[in-house]
Amino acid sequence: MIASAKVNLALHVTGRRADGYHLLDTLVAFSSDGDLLEAEDGSEDDFFVSGHFAAHVPIGETNLVTRARDLLREKFGEAARAPVHLHLEKNLPVASGIGGGSADAAAALRLLVRHWQIDIDEATLARLGLSLGADVPMCLASKPLVARGIGEALEELPHFPALPLVLVNPNIPLSTPEVFSRLERRENPPLSPLGAFTDTVSAAHWLKEARNDLEKPACQIVPQIEEARDALKEANALFARMSGSGATCFGVFSTRPGADQAAALLQERHPDWFVLATETRSPVPTQAENAHVQHARA
Repeated sequence: MIASAKVNLALHVTGRRADGYHLLDTLVAFSSDGDLLEAEDGSEDDFFVSGHFAAHVPIGETNLVTRARDLLREKFGEAARAPVHLHLEKNLPVASGIGGGSADAAAALRLLVRHWQIDIDEATLARLGLSLGADVPMCLASKPLVARGIGEALEELPHFPALPLVLVNPNIPLSTPEVFSRLERRENPPLSPLGAFTDTVSAAHWLKEARNDLEKPACQIVPQIEEARDALKEANALFARMSGSGATCFGVFSTRPGADQAAALLQERHPDWFVLATETRSPVPTQAENAHVQHARA
């Protein structure tokens, strides 16, 4: 199962609760690429991590994949008792603002519900996901959406266009709490009303009027974020911005071939960066996306 990269196309911080959680208004899309998670029957529980970023994945009690497994066992008892072998192929950088751990947790929940044949509705699954992290419910949806509150109030966008993207990360992890701690202002205006986006150009035009309120404090900690964002603009992106709490930046391109060409150029110029040409998932999976999923499962 693909654990898609979560891209915060816009992220407005609108307040802070008494318990310390920040209130957000964020436009989110999910890429057709990401980490891969597989589950198989085993004689005992096992969790194996491979992939380019495997060395950066925590294996102990803080790992969200195994926490998702244990949460389902706690909730459903005997129905989720069978030992399972889990294999995570970690293709996305960690602590990078594209929801890697939360996406992995969401994929684990969906994959194990199917593997153990657990009868659970979407609302209950989302509540379980929220107990693992504020981003997990939106990662369970993996569709274009607006998330509000701490990330639990979701409004799906059934007509949002698929966007050709290039993701760039200078391979520098960034602590989300540290970024939030540097916010100068926590009560900011919410997202403007979303227009009727008909294509990539109209979406990029709207995004230029939105913000990521975490970009400025993140750049104070990792100045290379500005370099990555500007490199995307120089590679002819229609629009570029940091995603989430960073340090990954995304560029929106008019076509997928244009994104592929820009990614090749950026990788040549910055061989030490993480660079990925992809596209966001449509609200309704396209034939190409379904083929991508089937290939990933093969």
